[in-house]
Amino acid sequence: MKKFDLNDLFYLIDRLRDPDLGCEWDINQDLHTIVKFALEEVYEVVDAVEKNNYLDLKEELGDLLFQVIFMCKLADEKQLFDFDEVAAELLAKLVRRHPHVFPDGTLASKRIDGDDHCLQQISAKWEEIKLAERVRKGQDGLLSNIPIAIPALARAEKIQKRAAKAGFDWDNIDKVFTKIKEELSELEGAMKEGDQASVEEEFGDLLFSCVNLARHLNINSEQALRKANAKFVTRVSKVEALCEAKGLKTLTSVDLEVLWQRAKLNKNDVIKDH
Repeated sequence: MKKFDLNDLFYLIDRLRDPDLGCEWDINQDLHTIVKFALEEVYEVVDAVEKNNYLDLKEELGDLLFQVIFMCKLADEKQLFDFDEVAAELLAKLVRRHPHVFPDGTLASKRIDGDDHCLQQISAKWEEIKLAERVRKGQDGLLSNIPIAIPALARAEKIQKRAAKAGFDWDNIDKVFTKIKEELSELEGAMKEGDQASVEEEFGDLLFSCVNLARHLNINSEQALRKANAKFVTRVSKVEALCEAKGLKTLTSVDLEVLWQRAKLNKNDVIKDH
C-alpha cells in the first residue's frame, strides 16, 4: 500500500472542497469560520507536549498541519495567496532573521567556521530585525503588532517585554512586589465600595502586575497557570477517588480539608472515621 505524502494531503483537501463531490461541511467553511478550529488544534498540540504524550503529539501536529493547508486552500480560492507563497515568505523571513547562519542573506550561504555568536547577541539581532520589519509595515508603534486574540496572560507578557525594552519597567523585583501589594489594596478598596466595574478593573491590574512578577522571575505566566490548573484537577480527582473508596456522599468542611491534604501528600489511603 502506498504511503501517503504531502501531495496526497493537498489532493484530499481539493476533494473535500469540490463543490459537486466534496464534503458539505468543508465546502461551507471560510477563513473566519475555520480559524477557531486552528486555535483549538494549537492548544491540543500544547497539551500533548506538556503531557509528554508523543503519540497524541504526532496526531495533533497532523491536525494542525491540516488546518494550515486548509486555510491556504481557502485563501487560494479567493486569489489571496497559496501554500507555496506562504512557504516562500516564511523561508525568506527565517533566512533574514538568522544572519549568523545565512550571512549573505541567501539560503545557500554558510557561516564562517569559528564565527561564534552568543545567545544574547542572537536575541538582540532578532529583535532588531523584527523591529525593522514592523517599521516597513507601518507598525512602528512601541506596542504595535501584538495580536489581540492570543490569551490575555500571554499578551500581557508580550506587552511588558516590548515596553521593558523602551525603559517601561521596574528596575528590581522588590518594586514589583510593592506594586502587587498596592494593586491588592486597591482591589480590596473597590470591593468595599461595591462598584463591580471598579472591582473588575482593579482585579485586571492585579493580574497584570502578577504577570510582571512572573516575567521578572523568568517564568512563563501562561505555562505556570496551566500547570496550576492541571495540579488542581489532579488533586480534585484524588479527593473524588478517596470519597468513592470510603463511600462518602456528603462531606463536612473538615472532611474535605483532610482529604485535600491527603491528596496533596499523594497518599492513596482513605480517611479514617472520626
